[in-house]
Parts: sequence; C-alpha cells; structure tokens
Amino acid sequence: MEPLKQVAALAYVEAPGSPLVLLVTTRGRGRWTIPKGWPKSKLADAETAAREAFEEGGVGGEVSTSPLGTYDYTKRLHTFSWVRCQVTVYPLRVDRQFLAWPEKASRTVVWVSADKAVKLVRERHLVELLRAFAGREPTLPAKIANDL
Repeated sequence: MEPLKQVAALAYVEAPGSPLVLLVTTRGRGRWTIPKGWPKSKLADAETAAREAFEEGGVGGEVSTSPLGTYDYTKRLHTFSWVRCQVTVYPLRVDRQFLAWPEKASRTVVWVSADKAVKLVRERHLVELLRAFAGREPTLPAKIANDL
C-alpha cells in the first residue's frame, strides 16, 4: 500500500554557533517530532506546513517552497490501527513566537540545537534530515543552504 502524504515544517532560528530547531511532542505518546499534518486541498504544501507550525508549536515566519526532503514513519491512528506516512519537510525561518496557539495545551515545545534534536527524535529518517540540516550538508537544496 502506498504511504499517505503528510507535510511538516522544520522551524528554526539562527543562533550563535548553530541554528535552533523547534520540536513538539506528539499528542498520543509524547514523543519529540516536528510539526506536521495532512495536506489541505486549498493550500500549497509549504503553506500547510507553516500552518501546522503555528497550530502545534505557536510559531510563524517565512517558509521555503523548496523542501528539505522527505521521511517515512508509521502513524498510530487507534490502539490497533497504524498507517505508513511519507512526510515532505519544508524549512521555516521563524521570526515570531506566539503566547497562545491552538494546540498549546496538548503539546510541549522546546528549542534545541539540531545536534540535540537528533538525540531526542526517534524517527530514524527524520534524524537523517536533522543531521543534514545541522551539518549544512550539500544534500540541502542550494536555495535553502544559501538562506541559512
């Protein structure tokens, strides 16, 4: 079966030494991840990713239309129901953090270096994207690497 499509935002701010990335907890199991959700028919995927960053993490900024990459994971829908998802990740340079946002009560947010995020996140393919982001490896699209 083909994986279902999701979109995500890798929200970041520049900091001395290396950028900080935003991690949020999942609602069900409280694991660290990045804001993500289902595509919306009336929005471009990058815009949807930015919306998820606001709804889940309370941040806003400039989202790139060039994705960093994709990763696969298994999403738990119910106690006995799982589905494979492929997530396209868009970088979002954060320029504001709100005091209130829709999912504030159901999630914890934290700003950490990309290196620390690698240690907190359990989804193996997301870890690979975070490593590439931390090292500014040439796998990043040129426009994004130049923006960083």
